[in-house]
Amino acid sequence: MSTSVLDAVVRRYVGVREVSPEADGVVRAMPVVLRIEREQPGRTALLEAAARAALAVCVDPRAGAEGEWHDEVLTWVDGRIRKIARRARGAHWAAVQELPGVTVSVDGAEARALLPGPVDDVPRTVARLQIGGTDLPADDPGPVAAGVPVIWVNPTVAMTVGKAAAQVGHASMIDAAVRGLDEVPPYAVRTPAKDRWADLAAAADRGDAVAVRDAGFTEVDPGTVTCVVTPV
Repeated sequence: MSTSVLDAVVRRYVGVREVSPEADGVVRAMPVVLRIEREQPGRTALLEAAARAALAVCVDPRAGAEGEWHDEVLTWVDGRIRKIARRARGAHWAAVQELPGVTVSVDGAEARALLPGPVDDVPRTVARLQIGGTDLPADDPGPVAAGVPVIWVNPTVAMTVGKAAAQVGHASMIDAAVRGLDEVPPYAVRTPAKDRWADLAAAADRGDAVAVRDAGFTEVDPGTVTCVVTPV
């Protein structure tokens, strides 16, 4: 399908230090629901699922020019690509499967990205889900397979898994927009050592890598680089 809905991401985010507010003044966001049962998933796998799910909504045929999701997705990406992560389990997780969106599973971890819309008009099924306090312990996912794009998460700032899920979702979208992708790559998520991060951030400053600069609404300061993507 065409990646036309992602064209707005390139215009508004690539090489831009500050993104202007939505033209119509309506604050929109994509709900990203993280499945966190009593037996918790791995943090890395859950972030990888979230990164892929957010992009999957954008490249889904229903978000194409003639698709039923097109207007909602395009209006959202033409503003700030906010994402609000929520946690769900059991019956609440089953309920969100009935809402428009895409679920992705990675190594048993699941995330569902829903159709974006106004933050003050979310379905009750979503509104009842917890936002704050969503976190999981760090894990050691091991090396990345050759040829797999990597979303590197800033090791110098503390982010809950909910915040990080939103950031890696931004990263996958911006990377796909820059590269003109119309499918979802098997993004890996990793946290580098601080010296490696310094090199990645420098590459982003030179324009040699895709970076996510956060607006600073929650958890981190405005302009903080939260993620850098290396395509291979």
